[in-house]
Amino acid sequence: MIFMFKLFKKKPRVYSKIENHIFGIITELLKVGSTDINCDELGGKYYLSNEEQHFKVTILGHDNVIRLTNTRDSVAEKYDKIFVEDVLKAVKEEKHRRMEVVYDSITNSIEKMAERLHNTLIESNSSVDPNEQENQIVRRLETKHVKNKKVNY
Repeated sequence: MIFMFKLFKKKPRVYSKIENHIFGIITELLKVGSTDINCDELGGKYYLSNEEQHFKVTILGHDNVIRLTNTRDSVAEKYDKIFVEDVLKAVKEEKHRRMEVVYDSITNSIEKMAERLHNTLIESNSSVDPNEQENQIVRRLETKHVKNKKVNY
C-alpha cells in the first residue's frame, strides 16, 4: 500500500542551471520594494522594473519568453512552459501581497478618519446645552403651511 502512494507522489520540479539563476534574479527583484510590477493580464505580459538597479524584466506568458534587460545588455529566451508559469506565479503572488498592503493601509486610514469624526461629533454635541439641543430638534420637525401655492410641473 505504501509503495502505491510512492508511485503517485509528484516529483519536485528540477530547473536547469540557467532557469535557477533567472528565477533567483526575479525573486530578488520582487523582494525589493522599489521594483515596480506592471501587468497586462489579457495580453499575458508582465513587467518588472527597478530604476535604482537599472534592471528590467519582461515576461511574455503566452509565448513563454523572458527578457532580461540592464544598461548594457538585453537577453530574451524562450523557456519551458512550466518554468514560466512558476515565475508568473511568484510575480502574481507578490503583486497580490502588495495590493493587500495598500488596501489595509487605506482601510486603516478610513477607520481612523471615521473615529476622529465620531469623536468630534460627540465633543460638539456634549458642549451644547441639552435643553437647547431638544429645541433644535423640535424646530427641525416643525413645518410651515403654505396656502394657495401652485406647483408647476
